[in-house]
Amino acid sequence: MPRLLIVHHTPSPNLQAMFEAAVSGATTDEIEGVEVVRRPALGATAPDVLDADGYLLGTPANLGYMSGALKHFFDQVYYPCLDATRGRPFGYYVHGGSDVTGAVRAIESITTGLGWEQAAATVTVTGEPTKADLEACWELGATIAATLS
Repeated sequence: MPRLLIVHHTPSPNLQAMFEAAVSGATTDEIEGVEVVRRPALGATAPDVLDADGYLLGTPANLGYMSGALKHFFDQVYYPCLDATRGRPFGYYVHGGSDVTGAVRAIESITTGLGWEQAAATVTVTGEPTKADLEACWELGATIAATLS
């Protein structure tokens, strides 16, 4: 059974809402045969990445960059997973108070280096997520999961 690994750093109610919407999309009854595994960014390991067939990432934008937790995740898995995970699909969402540009740029740089293939449009939100933002997170989760089914 294909496995989707959701790696997230969820320190705020806004990110919790986005995370829950993405998980709801990934686990919808409309998509069958995909195991969804959730890991906090500080707990996700190289074996988690190697055992997954696709990835969904979530992070706040902190001081113009992805969270330290997601950066730590990438630092831990980059070289152990570099060759083995090339070509695998991924998507991500970013939440910030005012600007998410630096976080998006950093994630794109690292995932390009890993050779991962972006399979869905990035969801970026500043301020409190709207209903449309949460629907976009749901679609993100559903799209990445459907890519694996």
